[in-house]
Amino acid sequence: MTSRQTGTSAVPETRNLVLRFIGKFTVLKGAVRELWITFAVKLLGILAYSVANSTLVLWLSYDLGYDDIQAGWLVFGWSALMTLFTVMVGSFTDAIGLRKAFLLGVWVCVLARAFMTFATAPWLTIGAGLILLAAGEALGTPVLVAAVRRYSTTAQRSIAFSLFYAIMNVGFFIAGYIFDFVRKTVGEPHGAFELPVLGIQLSPYRTLFLVSLLIEILLLPLLYFGLRSGVEATDQGVKITPEKPKFPHETMWRSVILASRDAMRETYRIFAGLWQQPGFYKFLGFLALAAFVRLIFIQMYYTYPKFGIRELGPGAPIGRLWNINSLLIIFLVPVVGALTQKVAAYRMVTIGSAVAAASVFIMALPTVWFEPLANGALGDWLGHFYLGLQGDVHPYYVMIFCFVLVLSCGEAIYSPRLYEYAAAIAPKGQEASYMSISYLPFFLAKLLVASSSGWLLARYCPENGPRNSAMLWLVIALITTVAPLGLILFRRRIQVREAGRDL
Repeated sequence: MTSRQTGTSAVPETRNLVLRFIGKFTVLKGAVRELWITFAVKLLGILAYSVANSTLVLWLSYDLGYDDIQAGWLVFGWSALMTLFTVMVGSFTDAIGLRKAFLLGVWVCVLARAFMTFATAPWLTIGAGLILLAAGEALGTPVLVAAVRRYSTTAQRSIAFSLFYAIMNVGFFIAGYIFDFVRKTVGEPHGAFELPVLGIQLSPYRTLFLVSLLIEILLLPLLYFGLRSGVEATDQGVKITPEKPKFPHETMWRSVILASRDAMRETYRIFAGLWQQPGFYKFLGFLALAAFVRLIFIQMYYTYPKFGIRELGPGAPIGRLWNINSLLIIFLVPVVGALTQKVAAYRMVTIGSAVAAASVFIMALPTVWFEPLANGALGDWLGHFYLGLQGDVHPYYVMIFCFVLVLSCGEAIYSPRLYEYAAAIAPKGQEASYMSISYLPFFLAKLLVASSSGWLLARYCPENGPRNSAMLWLVIALITTVAPLGLILFRRRIQVREAGRDL
């Protein structure tokens, strides 16, 4: 009798658990339309960014003639400039408003991508294209993160940030297919695509830039007609406060110049004030350590493409292989976010970064260890079914698959919490400023990767000559372990209490 009663009561209890879990996602049902537009902008923006970013080092080497080390330094300069712009645009965004910042950033990116697609002189493509693209992309990330906070209520925020991160990975997933399709169709590395009307021939890498440009153009009508000025989602309801121009009697470009000047002053003022708060030192320490695990993803843009092509051959489906990360993240992040809402961000980042760092060591193992898997059922499914390969499957395909699988689990645990953590402690009205300043530690990660990726490739994975790619990945793995070890060792000194969560 007791046993039967227990079984009966377990059914509604299970049903209640399922309903509560589903209820965590349905809080977005009444979200303002601007939140959904922000998600759409993130999808298209990350798609345009990812296609171009994966192509960048290949374009610099095969189209412009720079060697690995020179291309690495150019990427370093571009990444550093974009990070510095990101730090500055926060106050600029708070001064001119989210809607205007969105539109300005997209227009700048459209112009920059046009130069990179059609111009052939290196001084023009780099001087106008890359520099302008750094400024345009810098207007994107902190503005989007600030928009998610502004357009979501307190109850919606955690799931909104998880969905924001999942949508970003949908963009990465689609970009991987585009990256492989264009390279294979046009013919890597010296094929040509002829524009039907203009009669212009584009290399496979400039063709990828063209795709990126067309996607960027789609953002203009979406932003112009979709976003209302001054909208804010509050716990009491939607609040609309029309944005008042800071310089009402000036022309648009004069206003931009004056706003840029004030942004530099405001950034300095805010930054100087933050250093007077003891908690800000802890926050920067936390982000500086977390930046070391972010190194992996920067390497996947600047080191992985050349490594994959050199080890697996031109046209190898390395984009589709890396797509597995995005596919897993799309499903894992919302689920992990819903199940761990009450767990402190610090703990989640520590666990996730440890898993992610461990994944890189897989790439440093001997390839012969993975030959049985490559010749077995896993290799057959991965190589012949998923990747569409013919003949034998190289062990590196299986190694990259295992690496991406473990890395994705770690990323799903820690990465969304980096966005939420910074946004949650930002003072009201200074969301974009605080978000942009919080990107400073990631400048160190980009500096380290962009300045070393070319050297690592030239030393351990050259285009011609003997290669030792295992050593390349071992160096990356050892650097990445700084994140979990530092977060564990310095926890008592840098952990900051989060509202509503235990340490």
